Amino acid sequence: MDETQLFTANAAQREYWNDRAGRTWAEFHTQLDRQIEPLGLAAIAALAPVAGERILDIGCGAGQTSLELARRVGPAGTLVGVDISDLLLAVARQRPLPARAAAIQFRLLDAQTADLGRAAFDAAYSRFGVMFFSDPVAAFANIRRALKPTGRLCFACWRPLQDNPWMQEPLAAVVALLPPIPAADPLAPGPFAFADPARIRGILLAAGYAEPQIERCDALVGGGDLEATVRLAQRVGPLGSVLREHPEYRDLITETVRRVVTPYLTPEGVLMRAGIWIVSAAVN
Repeated sequence: MDETQLFTANAAQREYWNDRAGRTWAEFHTQLDRQIEPLGLAAIAALAPVAGERILDIGCGAGQTSLELARRVGPAGTLVGVDISDLLLAVARQRPLPARAAAIQFRLLDAQTADLGRAAFDAAYSRFGVMFFSDPVAAFANIRRALKPTGRLCFACWRPLQDNPWMQEPLAAVVALLPPIPAADPLAPGPFAFADPARIRGILLAAGYAEPQIERCDALVGGGDLEATVRLAQRVGPLGSVLREHPEYRDLITETVRRVVTPYLTPEGVLMRAGIWIVSAAVN
């Protein structure tokens, strides 16, 4: 079966990440890499990759985490990065490998449904790539089948919006200027689908993993200058989603967003707090 098959289950997400959202993340990948890198590194530290291991990077996007994992497992290891976005994989495939890194295979696959191999990997990792499955139990069960009996899973996912001022504060400041925003379904695929740790636990146990460890992690993220931060705040996260539907409001709210993020400007750029869960689980 070729790489472009088996996308039906997550067709809406495939369309989303190959259209406006995917174009945004591809365009801003350098700034986004800098912004969320500390969070991905915290999850990689929890995974503790070992030289020579074979690792699956789920929702690898533009490839930053795949490159770092490949560096850590070294030339004796193997790294396979999978994603549903052609746009982001095109960026990933153009990036140079670090010195003495494992070779990377970037594959256009849906981790919920694709054949990822049987007992093929020592570990599976994801930085914000697992919250978008239409059937998360089925997806994590499929990933578990790809892990060796001694395999392990580690991923980073967002805590609730209120724990993420870098996304919440710009949105809250301008919400009165925007069209009414429909209430989001907390269980629907999306960035905050795993905000509830009890839900994460239930999904992983139902998918056949041992009791997971779910740890809070907070970090200051950003690092861009003021104007770059203002532009990015209007392109990603909840505010970015609204403005993709209503781009005519972007000029109206720009000054308000600038006013919100200016107090966070430091000599290292604009730095705001982000809150995630780092989830680790072994194959049961």
